[in-house]
Amino acid sequence: MENKFKIKKGDEVIVISGKDKGKKGIVSKIIKKKDRVLIEGVNIVKKHKRSPNPENKKPSIVEESAPIHISNVMYFCPKCNKGVKIGYKITEEGKFRVCKKCETIIK
Repeated sequence: MENKFKIKKGDEVIVISGKDKGKKGIVSKIIKKKDRVLIEGVNIVKKHKRSPNPENKKPSIVEESAPIHISNVMYFCPKCNKGVKIGYKITEEGKFRVCKKCETIIK
């Protein structure tokens, strides 16, 4: 069974636990099979990479974002200015995600 998440690609989230607690970023990728999200500028790790060019055999150290578990992030509501839970509201126009604190519709 496939997991369903209330956080979507492009949402601004805040990290609520771990070494990057308090950092904000935008979700760039969701990995559903492992329940993880990739956030720009959060959970930066150093990776040793070889050059793809066979002539240049010099390796390099690259910094890139690593996935973080989805339970460690919350949606960041700009109106409330903090991390909030997301709920759903059904109207005549359709089903919308809403902030549970201020009832603002999330696009």
